[in-house]
Amino acid sequence: MSHRPIYLDNHATTSVDVRVLAAMLPYFTEHFGNPSSINHVYGWEAEAAVKKSREILAEAINATPEEIVFTSGATEANNLAIKGVAEAYFQKGQHIITVATEHNAVLDPCKYLQTLGFEITILPVQKDGLIDLTQLEKAFRPDTILVSVMAANNEIGVLQPLTEISGMCRERGVIFHSDAAQAIGKISLDVQAMQIDLMSFTAHKLYGPKGIGALYVRRRNPRVQLAPQQHGGGHERGMRSGTLYTPQIVGFAKAVEIALQAQATENEYLTQLRQRLWEQLSQLEGIYLNGHPTQRLAGNLNISIEGVDGAALLLGLQPVMAVSSGSACSSATTAPSHVLTALGHAEQLAYASLRFGIGRFNTAEEIEQVAQHTISTVQSLRKQKILA
Repeated sequence: MSHRPIYLDNHATTSVDVRVLAAMLPYFTEHFGNPSSINHVYGWEAEAAVKKSREILAEAINATPEEIVFTSGATEANNLAIKGVAEAYFQKGQHIITVATEHNAVLDPCKYLQTLGFEITILPVQKDGLIDLTQLEKAFRPDTILVSVMAANNEIGVLQPLTEISGMCRERGVIFHSDAAQAIGKISLDVQAMQIDLMSFTAHKLYGPKGIGALYVRRRNPRVQLAPQQHGGGHERGMRSGTLYTPQIVGFAKAVEIALQAQATENEYLTQLRQRLWEQLSQLEGIYLNGHPTQRLAGNLNISIEGVDGAALLLGLQPVMAVSSGSACSSATTAPSHVLTALGHAEQLAYASLRFGIGRFNTAEEIEQVAQHTISTVQSLRKQKILA
């Protein structure tokens, strides 16, 4: 039986932790009731599980349980936040600010709103992937109603200065939304201290199940209004109708609980693995680190390599490792990564890039093997003059 490649694409998705799966299983076959069915024990059991899960997620970000709205994932949460604000506040203004390196789950809803007459300002980033706060300050207008800036970038792992951004929004009475799909459980998030109004999450980047996410919606100081984007039943305080998926919700909460307990030690471990991989790969000539060297997710390493063809590079790596050259959600496209081009990379460097997403279950031995095979593959392609 052939060995499967070493999995280093944990920003695309993660395997479900066995502890998460164990927590979920009873809610498929034993406690299978609808949490909205309040007339019998099956519904009560499911309702109690959802309530407990909501409390765990709220505590993780210093929110109240009532402020957690369950969705099918971060994409839906982003759409609900952005379109929901646009519809609820359009009489106040029709200007939204976001950033060039955002996930398409933010950029595409903004593009859609442009077709309805909204004006979108897309801020550039600096070479290290961080936004320029001076440019953000200049972008505000009297009719600005929303700023959306992600917490941690899904390709280059860069952590944006959320507290500084939220302070600028708060001074102007502008709602601040952050896509934290890659951040929850990996960095400290406190929506009160950070003055965040809306924040999107998903479980499957965190060793939880796919198909479940959440949106934090601030209830006071200020109370944020959202127009629902899905109707029928009035679930989730009327903001997101649909029968709650109890097993997924339980798994999401368990994944967050585990991640928070292990956050400090896990980040230290992942940083060590990342640094070891970079130390070896940086011995190659013409290799570039994408994103801020330290203000990034512990498990993220994104590099560009000069003088090789990106497709040939990935093909050469495939037998040994599973990595990506950009966002999993846009990997089927032939265009270079919009995140890397936003950093100012030429097309060849943007194509010849690798995103290593190091995760909880990776080992030092795997990192050694990945480093050696990447170096030998690059050297072989250069020797064969297989260039971009």
